[in-house]
Amino acid sequence: MSRAARELALGARLALAGGRGAWARVVMTAVGVGLGVALLLFAASVPQLFAAREDRMAARDDLSMTGADLSRGANTLLVAFADTDFRDVRVRGRVLQPEGPLAPVPPGVVRLPGPGELVVSPRLRRLLTSPEGALLRARLDARIVGTIADAGLEGPGEYAFYAGAEGLQHGGNGVHRIDRFGSPDGGDGLHPVLRLLVVIAFAVLLLPVLVFIGAAVRFGGEDRDRRLAALRLVGADSRMVRRIAAGEALLGALLGLAVGAAIFLFARQFVERITLSDLSAFAADVRPSAPFAVLIAVAVPAAAVAVTQLALRGVAIEPLGVVRRAQPRRRRVWWRLLPPLAGAGLLFPLLGAEAGATFDELQVAAGVVLLLIGVTAILPWLVEAVVHRLGRGGGVAWQLATRRLQLDSGLSARVVSGIAVAVAGAIALQTLFSGVERSYTTATGADLDRAQAFGTLEPGQDGPRAPALAARLRAIDGVTSVVALDQTNLEKRQRDGGAFITSLTVADCRTLRELAVLPRCADGDAFAIRGEPGTPRAGDRVRVGDRIGWTVPADAPTVRPRSDPAGGEMSGVLLTPKAAAGLELPQRSIALYTGLDSSRPDAIEHVRNATAQVDPRGEVLRLAATRADRDFANIRRGLFAGAVAVLLLIGASMLVSALEQLRERRRLLAALVAFGTPRATLGWSVFWQTAVPVALGLALAVVTGAALGALLLQLVSEPLRVNLAAIAGMTAIGAAVVLLVTVASLPLLWRLMRPDGLRTE
Repeated sequence: MSRAARELALGARLALAGGRGAWARVVMTAVGVGLGVALLLFAASVPQLFAAREDRMAARDDLSMTGADLSRGANTLLVAFADTDFRDVRVRGRVLQPEGPLAPVPPGVVRLPGPGELVVSPRLRRLLTSPEGALLRARLDARIVGTIADAGLEGPGEYAFYAGAEGLQHGGNGVHRIDRFGSPDGGDGLHPVLRLLVVIAFAVLLLPVLVFIGAAVRFGGEDRDRRLAALRLVGADSRMVRRIAAGEALLGALLGLAVGAAIFLFARQFVERITLSDLSAFAADVRPSAPFAVLIAVAVPAAAVAVTQLALRGVAIEPLGVVRRAQPRRRRVWWRLLPPLAGAGLLFPLLGAEAGATFDELQVAAGVVLLLIGVTAILPWLVEAVVHRLGRGGGVAWQLATRRLQLDSGLSARVVSGIAVAVAGAIALQTLFSGVERSYTTATGADLDRAQAFGTLEPGQDGPRAPALAARLRAIDGVTSVVALDQTNLEKRQRDGGAFITSLTVADCRTLRELAVLPRCADGDAFAIRGEPGTPRAGDRVRVGDRIGWTVPADAPTVRPRSDPAGGEMSGVLLTPKAAAGLELPQRSIALYTGLDSSRPDAIEHVRNATAQVDPRGEVLRLAATRADRDFANIRRGLFAGAVAVLLLIGASMLVSALEQLRERRRLLAALVAFGTPRATLGWSVFWQTAVPVALGLALAVVTGAALGALLLQLVSEPLRVNLAAIAGMTAIGAAVVLLVTVASLPLLWRLMRPDGLRTE
């Protein structure tokens, strides 16, 4: 074994020598590093997780393989959509009818369900068999004959079913024909701005993890320096001391890797039980790719050694002690400004790009990381500069806290750096999200004062159905208003031989006034809605459905359309029931607008059940003022999940760090109590020692986060919009995490104040 290897091994042995205190230091370091490693492993699993999810979704796709010219055969299958909603749950549904013995079977399904049968996902099965799912069970009134396996599900939290049917007709009522499941297309990928959001989110969420790992490997620094000074006394030179210190750091980092791997393997067993904003994952998908796993295994020990060596640069370890006990040299600020300036330098050339332009993700990520690293670099200087200007006034607790910070503010600043970086990054992300949200969120135009739900029922049997359905819905407790329309297609031939297709709507006068501005209306009247060239007018010859010739009444006035409750505008011809009495209207559909009592949250479920009796594949949706782009919404959900994980790590890591600081000060605390210092005074002093760096860190985070957010908005050519509520919310969350950590550390503080804390080994 070489000399360097022996010295590294000696450092590892010394880290474990020294009784309970040494073991406590090693355990604290291993746990702190392990928490960070576990989250890094989860982050490294994200690409594999989403790739597996996309593969399963592509394998079950029943749209892209549809062909209009596909003929019926022994290997074809008729498919119709039957999606529905239940409370806050989206249920994916498909109705299947085989046309031959070789009809394809969806992934995860053993056999196709027959008429009156259902194959459901495990989560949907649990809901249907529980008392909470009684209303949904009435809607999906069929016998459950199977369970969809993992291969056919987006995730373990998905609600999905396949229903068997008979009597479906290809080309009608939304029915299409396929001969296999699966899509070879990988999609168009994310828009450049959305891809930028993902890159920045990863940089923002992972940087606090790295900061905490760096802080964890420095646990027990004072005790380590005293041990190294003792080694100098017995003849070790400065290089040997540094290698021994590297050995101690390597031990903690390697144990942290093992602890992190154990936490990762243990925690991923419970991943399937967690659903965040409809996002869920199978445990088998949560596995880091080999390159990322190797990178983590190499980078964490290397970073531990590098951080330790950098820490030793500010300490002169001599045979007679540690020079750090003397007045420390004041920190310089000039080099601490270099990382944020370099980050801004990387981002400035990209400003003002054209809308939709692509970005150099590596350059953007590097710029964001350097700007956030500036928080960790500037914060120790800021804390030191402020606490050295604090006077000697105030209570005993305040004086104890400020004096402790004046003697050594670096440790407190390092601990707070993680939360400061997280808050700064979160503010920047919220600013960017608020800026681009308008581009990916569209106003629906829905008038929520007129209706709160909108439904469409596919064309079905001939004859009016809307009046009967409306009467049934008005009898439901919690339904305040109903507007139901019978509709069918109306086709007008053009001079160039083409056809202008619009709609023919039949309803009473009260209902028609919701769709157009009518000068007068009586049963027997007809109206032509003003529209684009080609719209039917009074006296025009048209075709109703696909087989009936009809002339628009010559006395039908032209009226202006009115936005319907869902935000759309009706077109075509409006008829009252008497005007349509002699007209056979084939393939009618129903449009439904329903007002709901907000004090009856399940009223919409009763509406859905009533419409399902008319059309099992009909869909009733709750109206909303806005609608978000799907990819944008998915990124927001993923960011929320990542933020929750990072906040949990921040809380756990700060708690470990706080406990380590208290353990190092146990003799001092016990001595102060022995001299008569009240316990409450010491408790408040510990609180102020945390509160001052936290306040400074959050102030720096707000400034940095807002500046970074403004830069990112310029990067995507969006005007600056400051989201004060988001800034206040993120700052409050950061402060709350610190407060909870302080409260959680109080039991150990009380125990360390006992007289046996004066004991030394």
